[in-house]
Amino acid sequence: MASSFLIIGMIILTQTVVGILGNFSLLCSYIVFHFMGYRLRFTDLILKHLIVANSLVLLSKGVPQTMAVFGSRHIRSDVGCKLLFFLHIVGRGVSISSICLLSVFQVITISPWNSRWAALKVTAPKYVVLSIFLCWILQMLVNVIFPFHMTGKWSDKNITEERVFGYCISIFTDKTDNAMYVALLLFPDVLCLGLTLWAGSSMVLILYRHKQQVQHIRRTHASSRSSPESRATKFILLLGSTFVYFYILSSICQVLLALFDQPSRFLVDITIIIAACFPTVSPFLLMSHNFSVHRLYLAWIRNAKFSTIMRKV
Repeated sequence: MASSFLIIGMIILTQTVVGILGNFSLLCSYIVFHFMGYRLRFTDLILKHLIVANSLVLLSKGVPQTMAVFGSRHIRSDVGCKLLFFLHIVGRGVSISSICLLSVFQVITISPWNSRWAALKVTAPKYVVLSIFLCWILQMLVNVIFPFHMTGKWSDKNITEERVFGYCISIFTDKTDNAMYVALLLFPDVLCLGLTLWAGSSMVLILYRHKQQVQHIRRTHASSRSSPESRATKFILLLGSTFVYFYILSSICQVLLALFDQPSRFLVDITIIIAACFPTVSPFLLMSHNFSVHRLYLAWIRNAKFSTIMRKV
């Protein structure tokens, strides 16, 4: 049994380290682009906030959970548990909202000029900053109540009814209140998930119609490449599909946790592993489809090789 918990601890630790390195390296790339004067698309601003949210999720959940799996008791204080839990759910919420915003803005961008979204094609980029700001504010306001129902696992409080979630304990209250809290937590997630699915299906339909319209051009120009908008849309579809897949798996685990009064430690750890999958995988998806990042890394490698050669000379 101890060996299985050790394996789980190593998996969570590996996930956390790989995810944090991937997100921070990608965030550093965007910072370098900014100082180099690169003109980034408005969707890149949403992606930067997605990276920050993913890093917040991994730092606030992965690091303390790894410590809890290996038996560390550094998070003794009640305030520390509440703060980490709050940062985690806010980061998770902003991550969901960012995927939703990314999908919706991309639908508006690629929609035909004769569609009902034509009027928004020009004005939509102006509202990206406001939309992201509202996402952070709304997630903080919606989730501010939940830390008050959490306490540290090793705190000195005498609690008769509790559920242990790694380094934190959920304090039981009235079942009606619990149902209201769950509904309040799920409503923004379900809304964003619904908009993401709608935007994804709309993008697929727009791409299909576009393919039908230019089919005769591709027959005469077999080597013609897809447009940047088409490549960006396919990438956002891949990112959104990956998010929905892991979100559904995470939701199933969350439901299982809610069904048990005392969920097993194994179930809690597996839920954490699945919840951290998207924040860990997403930066590498972004790197693999972002040609600007490729150029930056290639330039850095060339400069490093040139510096090594010059030192040897």
